[in-house]
Amino acid sequence: MKVNGYEIKPHANLRGANLQRANLRGVNLEGANLYLADLRGADLEGADLTSANLKGADLWIANLVGANLRGAKLVGANLRGAVLEGADLKGANLRYANLQGANLRGANLQRANLSDANLEGANLEDAKLEGAFLTGAVLVDANLRDAKLEGTILEKKEEPQDDKDPKIKELEDELKKYKDIVKSLKDLLNS
Repeated sequence: MKVNGYEIKPHANLRGANLQRANLRGVNLEGANLYLADLRGADLEGADLTSANLKGADLWIANLVGANLRGAKLVGANLRGAVLEGADLKGANLRYANLQGANLRGANLQRANLSDANLEGANLEDAKLEGAFLTGAVLVDANLRDAKLEGTILEKKEEPQDDKDPKIKELEDELKKYKDIVKSLKDLLNS
């Protein structure tokens, strides 16, 4: 299946793809690379995004009702206003994600990493958050009514540190290159 010229299939490389408002209902994008993809307003209801790389992706007001996002990497993703009702996010990495005003009613967030995520005004009613990491998460005005919170980690412990906000990582890598160049120039001048 092709959408906006992109081949939509499992393990597809859709890095930076423009899939704004695309109809991707029920598609199989398991393990796909959607790093920094533009999925604003996309319809991904019932889509399979198991283990997909959605780091830094823009999913503003996207429809992800019942989507399978198990083990997905959503570090730094924009999910503001997204509808994730009944979505399966078990073990997903949502560190630094913006979930402000998102609807996560009945979502499975067991063992998900929501550290430093913005959940301001999010609806987490009936959500399963057992064993989830919420260290540094913003929960102002979040609806946690009937949410399952057993084993939720709200303070620093053995928190997974495998991912950073992709934009911060890129800047750190660039800075390291410049520091190495400056050091080489100093060494050259001093020799």
